[in-house]
Amino acid sequence: MNANTISMLDRISGSISIVGSMNADYTVTAKRLPKPGETIAGGPLRILPGGKSGNQAAAAARIGASVSMFGAVGSDANADFLLGKLNDAGVDTTHVRRADGASGTTVITVDDNGENTIVYSAGSNATVSVDYIESRKDVLLKSSVLGLCLESPIETVTATAKMCHDAGIKVLLNDSPFTDKLPNELIAYSDILLVNEHEMAQLLNIAEPKNDDWLGMDWNYIAHVMHDFGFKQAVVTLGADGAIIIEKDHTYHVDAAKINAVDTTGCGDAFMGTLLAGLSSGFSLSDSASLASYVAAYAATGYGAQASYGSAKQIKDFFTCPTQQNA
Repeated sequence: MNANTISMLDRISGSISIVGSMNADYTVTAKRLPKPGETIAGGPLRILPGGKSGNQAAAAARIGASVSMFGAVGSDANADFLLGKLNDAGVDTTHVRRADGASGTTVITVDDNGENTIVYSAGSNATVSVDYIESRKDVLLKSSVLGLCLESPIETVTATAKMCHDAGIKVLLNDSPFTDKLPNELIAYSDILLVNEHEMAQLLNIAEPKNDDWLGMDWNYIAHVMHDFGFKQAVVTLGADGAIIIEKDHTYHVDAAKINAVDTTGCGDAFMGTLLAGLSSGFSLSDSASLASYVAAYAATGYGAQASYGSAKQIKDFFTCPTQQNA
């Protein structure tokens, strides 16, 4: 446990705008994940708040950042449920619009090892238009950092990145759900890319290492390829091996916090939300990623996405009190 990193939770400040998705997560646990065409028995169904962008907003707000959410919910019962949970986390949902029809949903299966499968239905998230973003421009441009993922229409994501980048706001793009066909404009207007190791390899057309030895890769070469692709700054998460930070000509390795995971759903979003919180607080990208490793690890100790996110105090107590980790 790195006490200096954990202490950064006491210095979270700044303002964040997040544009994107909010989903109701229909989650069931099972001893193992089903094979194609197979039916297996699972535990009780739980309906939990989710959506990559909603998760990121909740994670950042819970550790003390000032977060405004932009997106759309539907006209169903899930709409009030999703907005209520974000409000409980401290997220400003004033600017979220309501659309006719269903809110976004996901169907998630979690096995005994904490691994999961996820099926996403966009619902109201598909209605987040460029016109909607233009109508919220004055509010969006009050933030210091913008968070984007790809559960909204790509033209809206690109227009939002351009609007904020041109205004001097740092843009962090999470290429998830993953596509290797990022528009050139979106690349140009995004300051930092967040991907996992497999997404990085596919995006840059780099062969994956034998025996999953990602730390043994030539990361200086990968940084060069990443620069040529269009990103001078990037974070590549490596699961239990931590993350690699690419900043211009330098690469840094960040260790993962060690815990006993029960459910990894939403951990990547907790990592992203913490990156946004750190950057908005004036922390370096590598320091923000170091803090994110702890916040994401804490999330893996509980079930669900937003439901597993901790406050700054809960996270500090967990990692500074051995009895908490063994509870």
